[in-house]
Amino acid sequence: MSITSTQQALTRHASNPVLDTPDIPWDCMSVFNAGVCKWQDGYAMLFRTDSGAKEAPDCYQTRVGLARSADGVNWTVDKEPVFNMAKMREWLKAEYDERMDEDELARIYDPRITVIEDMAYLCFALDTKHGIRGGIARSENLRDWELLHISLPENRNMVMFPERVNGKLVRLDRPFPLYLRGGRESFDIWISDSEDGKYWGNHKLLLRAEEVSFGNAKIGPGAPPIKTEKGWLTTFHAVLSHPDKDLGTWATNRTWHKEYVAGLMLLDLKNPSKVIGISEQPLLASEAPYETEGFRGSVIFPGGFIAEENGMVKMYYGAADTVVALAEGKLEDLLSLIKPV
Repeated sequence: MSITSTQQALTRHASNPVLDTPDIPWDCMSVFNAGVCKWQDGYAMLFRTDSGAKEAPDCYQTRVGLARSADGVNWTVDKEPVFNMAKMREWLKAEYDERMDEDELARIYDPRITVIEDMAYLCFALDTKHGIRGGIARSENLRDWELLHISLPENRNMVMFPERVNGKLVRLDRPFPLYLRGGRESFDIWISDSEDGKYWGNHKLLLRAEEVSFGNAKIGPGAPPIKTEKGWLTTFHAVLSHPDKDLGTWATNRTWHKEYVAGLMLLDLKNPSKVIGISEQPLLASEAPYETEGFRGSVIFPGGFIAEENGMVKMYYGAADTVVALAEGKLEDLLSLIKPV
C-alpha cells in the first residue's frame, strides 16, 4: 500500500522540531509523543523521554517532563520531571495499589492533556507486569496529580473531550485484543463516558480499522478533539505495515517496518459516538528528515490539537519517536477534508 499526504491542509513550522533532546535538562535518548494544551496565559506540554542507548533504551528510566511556552513555538522545560520512576511508583502505590512496586510497574508514558472547567486532565499509558493499562488523573497545577482511574489491560491511547457532552465526560481509547485477532495488529477506536472520571461505561465501537483507507493495521486516538460548529474535529493515528520495507533499526537491533500517519474524523456534537465523516487521505505523513529518520523512522503521532482565536489550528506531533514537531493550518481547510461516511 502506498499513501499520499493531504496537501496544503497543514504546514510544518519553520522552527521544527520544537522540542528535541538537547532541550531536556536530564539524560535523554529520545523525546516521544507529547500532550499539549492551552494553559493560563500560554501553552503547556507533557512529554515522555527515555534514557540509555538507542539500540537498547532502558524503559525503567522513562520520565514525564513538563514544558511551557508563551507562543506555542519556543519551549522551556522544567528542570525536574513531573514523574521519574521512583515518583511514579510512590504515586501509584499511595493513590491506587500498594502492590505497584518495582516488580509490577514498568513506566507511565504517552501523556495527553485536556483542560475541562479549568482543571487539567491527564491521560496516560501504564506498563505493568500484568498488561498495558490506561490511566486518568487531574491537576490544578500540572505537577501534583490526583489519580481518578486505571483501566483493565490491554488498553492505551486514551484522550478526553475538552468539555462534558450531555452532562458526561467522554473519552476515546484503543483496546488491543490480540487473542481475538489471532495475534494481528488490527485494533479500533472506542468511545465511553463517565459522570466523575472514575467509573466509565457505555463503551461503544467508534471507528473500525478497516474503515480507514490509508492504513492496513491498527488505528488509535491522537489528540483531544476540537469543538467546531460542524462537529468534534478529531485526529487519530493509522498504521501501515511494510513487512518488506526497512524503516530503520530500533531497540536491540530490531528492524522497524511500520509507518504511522495522522488522520482526521468528524464526530457528531450531541452524539460523539456517531462518525459524520473522515479524511480520504492522511492529514500528515512523514516527509521531513526529522520525521523519516530517528529512533523509529516514518512516525507521525498527533498529541496536541489546538484551535486558536484567529481561525488557525496547531497540531503537535511526535516525529520518528525522537522529537516533537508542530504543523499549522486553517480550521476551515481541515474541515473541508472531511468526507461524509
